[in-house]
Amino acid sequence: MKAIQITQTGGPDVLHYTDIPVPEPSENDVLVEVLVAGINYIDTYFREGIYPTTLPFVPGKEGVGRVAHDPRGEIAEGTLVAWSGPLGSYAQYASVPRDLLVAVPEGIDLHVAASMLLQGITAHYLCYGVKDLQEGDTCLLTAGAGGVGLILTQMAAAKGARVISVVSTDEKEALAREAGAAEVLRYSPHLADEVRDATEGVGVDIAYDGVGRDTFEQSLASVRGRGIVCLFGAASGPVEPVDPQVLNSHGSLFLTRPSMDGWTSEPGEYRMRAQAVTQLVSEGTVSIRVGAAYPLAEAEKAHRDLQARATTGSVVLDIPAVEGS
Repeated sequence: MKAIQITQTGGPDVLHYTDIPVPEPSENDVLVEVLVAGINYIDTYFREGIYPTTLPFVPGKEGVGRVAHDPRGEIAEGTLVAWSGPLGSYAQYASVPRDLLVAVPEGIDLHVAASMLLQGITAHYLCYGVKDLQEGDTCLLTAGAGGVGLILTQMAAAKGARVISVVSTDEKEALAREAGAAEVLRYSPHLADEVRDATEGVGVDIAYDGVGRDTFEQSLASVRGRGIVCLFGAASGPVEPVDPQVLNSHGSLFLTRPSMDGWTSEPGEYRMRAQAVTQLVSEGTVSIRVGAAYPLAEAEKAHRDLQARATTGSVVLDIPAVEGS
């Protein structure tokens, strides 16, 4: 089968388009013919070796496709499913744990289905878990026009929270406002001052920081006393080690670095969040904006564009059809 394989970690040039054997599913897995694979920032962390895994490997942690073979015979061949979690979606076939499969309702576009779960579940645990946002809460969101950012903005606004989004261009500002952001700011050394001005000097209840190194200090300074700084990404690079005394000096802040594994670890929690996201998308409460689609063979270009912040919304790979399928 055609796939992207990584034999050594590094830059986008380590994404090799090649032929490898079709995976053989265990009893707990299902073989899926992949139609579209989602691309996420976490893919770059595995590619660079920030998140170590056994080499060689096929990257990609979510996608949509049709069931090709279920060793247990429980899921009919041809069933359209989406998933998020295991590596391996940058390929024509993926072996996916059956507990991570979610049926895709009719009417959901394949590009949307391929990119709704990882980012959608992330937004869900940020909005309903890290802090269960309530009407009247105020949140700061960096990377506001990214895939998670636009979904989180819609979820937060639907719950009555006020979103202050941070973006880099006029185009991205328009997307953030369309998603429901009440205020849209630009990245600058004075960002925290602008957030304080927008909140009458109080600060936000929670700062969702998906940028990391370049914005972390501003996020700390933007949160009210006893508020939360939630570092959920590192688009600009990892944050330097934090002296806990810094949290005291900013007003007894709480700092968390959440992950999908941590927020889907309880029995049934992954399925609950996945089904909630699927329902929000299906009913139109959340709209997934797919900003770019690349052929599988151009995964390297997709990663370069993603890390250059040249994309908005979600990014996907179109997987070439299997001959004879």
